[in-house]
Amino acid sequence: MSGSNSSAPESPAPTPEALSLTVHSVPALAPQRRRLSGRLQMLLVLAVCAAPVVASYFTYYVVRPGGRTNYSDLIDPQRPLPEQVWHDLAGAPVKSSSLKGQWLLVSVAGGACDAACEKTLYLQRQLRETLGKERDRLDKVWLVADDAPVRPEVLAAISPRGAEATVLRVPREALAAWLAPAAGHVLDQHLYIVDPMGNWMMRAPADPQPAKLKRDLEKLLRASSSWDNPGR
Repeated sequence: MSGSNSSAPESPAPTPEALSLTVHSVPALAPQRRRLSGRLQMLLVLAVCAAPVVASYFTYYVVRPGGRTNYSDLIDPQRPLPEQVWHDLAGAPVKSSSLKGQWLLVSVAGGACDAACEKTLYLQRQLRETLGKERDRLDKVWLVADDAPVRPEVLAAISPRGAEATVLRVPREALAAWLAPAAGHVLDQHLYIVDPMGNWMMRAPADPQPAKLKRDLEKLLRASSSWDNPGR
């Protein structure tokens, strides 16, 4: 009698209900953890891919504002290339997005191409050539903003072998969704700089000074050298 009283009572066995709670509550967290882990991995991959682009732009626009002397006008915010269908000189459709993947130096003029147009196209060609080994990272683009025929001698002058220009017909109203002139000017009076992602981000002054405009191009190419390669 006394021995039975001095012994500690045994703990009751767990009930079936308690066991069932233990068994079924833990695995329910696993799918949530897997989903969270997958999202974190995806964000990490995107961050790694975008880092070089972000870093180059940050360096160019933010880190050294006091030491930066841009000759061309910075476009802020940048204006992305609209998804449109343009045409080559033979009338074949060309998606505007096909221009992405290269730095672009863009001119706008009618097909008749007067003396001012010829001067702009000559400057466009010479600027690219003076970039030396970096010239293959820059494409010349002439957007013909009317239906006038383009003179063969003009095409030959702007497209020497191995350095052909891209010439496309684009209505002026379509260009207004992307490019814009400075106040008091028209589209034809400027050269436009477009990054490889299709963002119009700089506009050269009317009748620009070649040496100063070349420095702008060199800065951009140097700032993007870690992520931009020649060719599309």
